[in-house]
Amino acid sequence: MQGAKSVAFHTLGCKLNYSETSSISRMMENEGFVKKEFTEEADVYVINTCSVTENADKECRQLVRRIQRKAPESIVVITGCYAQLKPKEIAEIPGVDLVLGAAEKFNITKHIKEIAKGDSAKICSCDIEEVSGFNSSFSINDRTRTFLKVQDGCDYNCSFCTIPMARGKSRSDSIANVIKSAQSLADSGAKEIVLTGINLGDFGKGPDGNEPVSFQNREENFYKLIQELDNIEGIERYRISSIEPNLLTNEIVEFVANSQKFMPHFHIPLQSGSNTILGMMRRRYKRELYAERVGLIKTLMPHAAIGVDVIVGFPGETDAEFKETYDFLHALDISYLHVFTYSERDNTHALTLSPVVDMHARHERNKSLRNLSYMKMQYFEAGHAGQTRKVLFENHNKNGMMEGYTDNYIRVSVPYKTEWENSIVEWRL
Repeated sequence: MQGAKSVAFHTLGCKLNYSETSSISRMMENEGFVKKEFTEEADVYVINTCSVTENADKECRQLVRRIQRKAPESIVVITGCYAQLKPKEIAEIPGVDLVLGAAEKFNITKHIKEIAKGDSAKICSCDIEEVSGFNSSFSINDRTRTFLKVQDGCDYNCSFCTIPMARGKSRSDSIANVIKSAQSLADSGAKEIVLTGINLGDFGKGPDGNEPVSFQNREENFYKLIQELDNIEGIERYRISSIEPNLLTNEIVEFVANSQKFMPHFHIPLQSGSNTILGMMRRRYKRELYAERVGLIKTLMPHAAIGVDVIVGFPGETDAEFKETYDFLHALDISYLHVFTYSERDNTHALTLSPVVDMHARHERNKSLRNLSYMKMQYFEAGHAGQTRKVLFENHNKNGMMEGYTDNYIRVSVPYKTEWENSIVEWRL
């Protein structure tokens, strides 16, 4: 490759993917690449994929086709979870030049220099069991809120999930490294950090920074991490992106309740309100524990926002079991739902379960829970009407308007003011 090459990125999936794309982007810019928008023509296009649902797979294919039409001579690189799980399938998509698995995504520039357009697609991957290192990453300059990756991989084997196959065993950064990254983000002007990982509550497992990997528990854990982060000058807000109910301990909830920096906002995956279905999903808790966690949060922080992940149409889910989920969520003091329609994934135990729920029923159940989510959020927001809460406004001008979030995750939209960008403002709801 001669001269400065341009590169454009597109991210599918979770907050962790966004933090990794941002880090890969900075790395490539440091090596002389010029970053462009994905809608522009670029020499290299990088798609960081997800494979949690079938839609993410389809979207990847659509993006490659779009690049082929717009810039047929450009190099197309696919990385992320889909690339780790199905590298050969991706390599056969017309227009794809390079497929990078989990261990190679951070070696992207080396691989790009070794390929030429027109060669057959090159696959650089390995068995997921061999993936053991931890690559720290964070997003910056992309959003006011910065996503900081502190943990990766998962040792759970939920029957519907491919993530352990795509990202490997649970491993995490050291507290010292996380503190260093957070301090650097504070120095760059970031006001809010969202802690991200695949199984965040599992923080403490795996290699200690760059030391040789050992999948034993270290002396470090998530509770110790948040205690340390609370002391950093310059960061005014932290959010915990998502944490399993069985790993959300009483001491973590109590710490957040007493912290000025950790926001009263939890996102706790449930997946089903039926203990029968939770068992078939191989989840590590029952609905009673979930209700207990929500109860403790709302007792200590009545104003806290609680988001819930839920899957509808899992194999074997009857109308009665779906109603159990609906009624359970309806009765819980939560704020919003992220609703996922069950999607068959290769090599998962769920494929062996029956009966299969037909697609029409899956979509109807999804619609039903999305309506419930809308009602929950309306009720939550109405409960705070007239209150004054702190809003961190983002640095985006969207058609003369700007948005921000209260500490407890209520979205506020106001006419754009330059002086409010990346600022925390007292706002009457």
